[in-house]
Amino acid sequence: MCEPYVSQPDRGCSPQGNAKISAGGPVNSIMKDNQQMTLGTSFAVLLIDDNAIQAATRQTILRRAGYYVIAALNPVRALEQFQDDAFPAPITAVITDHTMPGMSGAQFVRELRKLQPHLPVMVISGLEEAEQEYAGLDVRFLLKPLSPDLLLSHLRFLIEQEQEGAA
Repeated sequence: MCEPYVSQPDRGCSPQGNAKISAGGPVNSIMKDNQQMTLGTSFAVLLIDDNAIQAATRQTILRRAGYYVIAALNPVRALEQFQDDAFPAPITAVITDHTMPGMSGAQFVRELRKLQPHLPVMVISGLEEAEQEYAGLDVRFLLKPLSPDLLLSHLRFLIEQEQEGAA
């Protein structure tokens, strides 16, 4: 099995989205010819984590739950994608790690709020004391380890809350 990779005829397994998985690489999106869902029927979630293994694990959990997942290993690059409106689908919610090289999750959210003030954001961290860095930023802060069920239930709640507020 190629999870979290996509099996391609005559090519074997390749990272989903044919994007390099590197700290400085582009945002990784699901391949259009091998999507499990269509953009019109799914919520697009931006997943930011510099740890490729954790990102791939969460991406698999989210995809199996029916979300269209765009994974990024670099928060600076993800912000550039927001500024350029360069995502393949409108982002419904963001899930980010706290501790990342170059830019912390808190720094990322502060910059994101300038561009997307009401976008639902979930922060996942192993550092309980990091929660204070998100005061006033309107995020859902969760501690690792985080079970798949908790990840999905908190994400559903954030999206539902945003949809009710927009109605």
